Amino acid sequence: MSFRVVIPARYASTRLPGKPLIDIGGRPMLQHVHALALESGASEVIIATDDERIRAAAEAFGARVCMTAAHHRSGSERLAEVIARLGYGADEVIVNLQGDEPLMPPALLSQVAAGLLEHPAAPMATLCTPITSAEELFDPNVVKVVRDARGFALYFSRAPIPWDRDALAEHPHTLPAGARHYRHLGIYAYRAGFLARYVATPACELETRESLEQLRVLWMGEKIHVAEAAALPGPGVDTAADLEKVRALIP
Repeated sequence: MSFRVVIPARYASTRLPGKPLIDIGGRPMLQHVHALALESGASEVIIATDDERIRAAAEAFGARVCMTAAHHRSGSERLAEVIARLGYGADEVIVNLQGDEPLMPPALLSQVAAGLLEHPAAPMATLCTPITSAEELFDPNVVKVVRDARGFALYFSRAPIPWDRDALAEHPHTLPAGARHYRHLGIYAYRAGFLARYVATPACELETRESLEQLRVLWMGEKIHVAEAAALPGPGVDTAADLEKVRALIP
């Protein structure tokens, strides 16, 4: 199995400026992410950024860096530029690993790549984990996914889907007993050729309303394979509170 990992890294985070370079255990967060990507079995790991400070730090710890434009609105757009610049073939598998995921198990990178390779009908693959609490189910920051019988995504939403009409009518804001709800993990594998079509397609209404770019893929009529993750990832870093949680887990 051959796949590449690209790590989009922006300096201008709204809540945590300079986030990729924040110190965790004596190393920049981005270095932790890069190290776990190397452990995944990827044939190549590239950091994609538009900031010279990130480039300098990444090259200092031995990473390969691809400089990209500053106007990109998403990691997917940045990946598409990397693919175009480096001339990857249309069928090559590219895993998008966010630069704020220092506790992502390396096995999940190879799993999502395998999920794409094993399902030729899909240009994109991702992962999910079971939801085990009502807090997760009703949290709009937790993205939910519903799949078909073959593991392809039917829909992603910030709403609690599927909606168990009878159980929730009787016991609102509880996790229905025996129900299967899944949390979407923000890790993706793409076929390189698909990303050029994706970024050339305008955002659809569903994507804009839910603020979920993967809905554009479904709106385009394409398939996304969603496997249940073989391991549970640690927390990503979006806020100062997240950062303290991660620092407590990384010595």
